[in-house]
Amino acid sequence: MSDTSYAPSLAAIRPDAKEEIPVLDIGPYLAGEPGALERLGAEMRYALENIGFYFVVNHGIPQALIDGVFDAARLFHALPLEQKSAIAFTENNTGYVPLKGSTTRHSALTKDNKPNLVESFFIKRDLPADHPDVLAGKRFRGQNQWPEDLPEFRRLAMAYADAAERLGTSLLPLYAVALGLPADWFAPAFREPMYTLRLSHYPQQPPAVDDQFGLAPHTDTSFMTLLPQNKVQGLSVRLPNGKWIDAPALPGSFLVNGGDLMRRWTNDRFLATPHRVTNKSGQERYAAPFFMDCDYGWVMRCIPSCLPAGAEPSYPPITYAEYLAWYRAQNYAAAPGKDGVKLSAY
Repeated sequence: MSDTSYAPSLAAIRPDAKEEIPVLDIGPYLAGEPGALERLGAEMRYALENIGFYFVVNHGIPQALIDGVFDAARLFHALPLEQKSAIAFTENNTGYVPLKGSTTRHSALTKDNKPNLVESFFIKRDLPADHPDVLAGKRFRGQNQWPEDLPEFRRLAMAYADAAERLGTSLLPLYAVALGLPADWFAPAFREPMYTLRLSHYPQQPPAVDDQFGLAPHTDTSFMTLLPQNKVQGLSVRLPNGKWIDAPALPGSFLVNGGDLMRRWTNDRFLATPHRVTNKSGQERYAAPFFMDCDYGWVMRCIPSCLPAGAEPSYPPITYAEYLAWYRAQNYAAAPGKDGVKLSAY
């Protein structure tokens, strides 16, 4: 049954308001209520064509799992720097990136950005050592790195990642209906989706510094990004009209946005909206975005309903692995480090 305690927030943030982030109550849809899929598909189409962000409420993920992933982020970032640095970021996009160890280089909104005031730990699907892709050395399919002396960390992180993957998968029929496709259209492309869980720590920023970001304006690389509600705010979204708005607090919700992979796949029909993080709250801020993509080898061709009659696709077909390798080549700058690159932004 849907939780009616969200009614005031739903009334305050309406999908027909182009300067506000829509709220999608997916409780009726998850419960199989007749007509909910079609109704929410239309709401999602509006959100992704006009805003690029939306909230989901009544999503079914227990608060204990969400609290657990924030606990994992705090546990990890409380470790000594030497211990975190021993599991540094690799070419498989796993591991630790230190404070000011990343610089946003691919944004058209800001140039010559300062290094980001954030430290992050990146986790992917937890593949065993004997997995064929691990044995074959496939890029972005290596094993995760795990910190020593944190026995609960791996369990907390992976329990949350499993739940976030289930939520992302449950949203795929809404994306299909939003694009005028059969509800199961995306299912073959997401049999084992690629994903990245990023556990981030944003320390307090000096309030007087205006050109320093926790994370400078950027768009995500992903098909979709799931962000659990943060008790310490700091995320701002740039609307298509150029106006920046602060993402409001909506207890118990997930904030979801599209990334460049989805924008490309939909031939620019769905938005990849720029956003940024500044932490001037006076508190330590933690975040746990979950970036979800299609299967490793799936070939993404322009979605049929996104191509006008007689037009040519704006982008050639590409696999996830080819796309992410292209992205890294475009946006990572050479620097000393474990894999010889410096992180741009994810």
